[in-house]
Amino acid sequence: MDAAVIAGIVIAFVAILTVLRAVRIVPQARAGNVERLGRYYRTLGPGLNFVIPFIDRVRPLLDLREQVVSFKPQPVITEDNLVVDIDTVLYFQVTDPRAAEYEIANFIQGVEQLTVTTLRNVVGGMDLEKTLTSRDMINSQLRGVLDEATGKWGIRVNRVEIKAIDPPKTIKDAMEKQMRAERDKRAAILTAEGQRQSQILTAEGEKQSAILRAEGERTSQILKAQGQSQAIDEVFQAVHRNDPDPKLLAYQYLQVLPQLAQGQGNTMWVIPSEVTSALNTLSRAFTESLPASRVTGADGRHERSAAGSEAVAEAERAAAEAKAAAEDSELGPRQIEARRPALGADGVSNPDPAHAVRPDERP
Repeated sequence: MDAAVIAGIVIAFVAILTVLRAVRIVPQARAGNVERLGRYYRTLGPGLNFVIPFIDRVRPLLDLREQVVSFKPQPVITEDNLVVDIDTVLYFQVTDPRAAEYEIANFIQGVEQLTVTTLRNVVGGMDLEKTLTSRDMINSQLRGVLDEATGKWGIRVNRVEIKAIDPPKTIKDAMEKQMRAERDKRAAILTAEGQRQSQILTAEGEKQSAILRAEGERTSQILKAQGQSQAIDEVFQAVHRNDPDPKLLAYQYLQVLPQLAQGQGNTMWVIPSEVTSALNTLSRAFTESLPASRVTGADGRHERSAAGSEAVAEAERAAAEAKAAAEDSELGPRQIEARRPALGADGVSNPDPAHAVRPDERP
């Protein structure tokens, strides 16, 4: 009885083990190769699969999804004999599980070595500057070569990307200096352009300001000239309307005469002939007999009014001030040249030159 129970238990265990070995569940996007008696038999797809226990052997499952592999930096020599370290990233996918299992022992290592050799062939025909600026061309060439070589391995290379290109430290320093020089050059050019534009704008502003200032001055001078012209015209018209007699003009001339000698640069002052004529006119004006008064009817030939006496005194004072201003000038000795007949003490013209007024004579 005990032996029968033990035998049943053993048979049940063997049956369960056989069932477990016969049933295989493959996940999605996975594939497994089946070997029967050591020989490839078939490939298991996703889902429930049955195999013959102890006769069929299932190989490790392969991932059919796109995979990303990053390779360590590889030294590559460029055309100008510079060693650069290049990091690459590979995107591939297993399309044929049987070929990926039996055509190559380790397809990851095979792809890595193929990438390194292809990269050295491609970069070896380029200089450093072209290598740094031709990543897209390098990627396309690598992808073409890898896709053609890995097709028989059951692998499709989708993309190859260069992650980094590291030149030697000395080259990096030289490149940094070059970039710094280029930036300084551009900065200097931009600064010069800014200064030029600023100077141009400043010159334009000064030009416009000068033009406006000149136009303003011109307008101001025109207005001043018009004002002076109108003022002179008004004065001239007023003088002609009032019809002044020669006596008033002579009196005004004598009042202005002292101002002629007040200049600092006057070293010689010539008494013009108009002074004699003015004094004669003024003398005759006050020595002639006055007309008869309309009120009293008396003859005023030998009588003078108080206003006439004051006018005579004012004329004499003006003549004295003119002579004193000519004699007391600040710039050394002066000479008063009497080129015209001088006036006597009585206010009448004296034709004798010996009686001409001289600066060293006082009345």
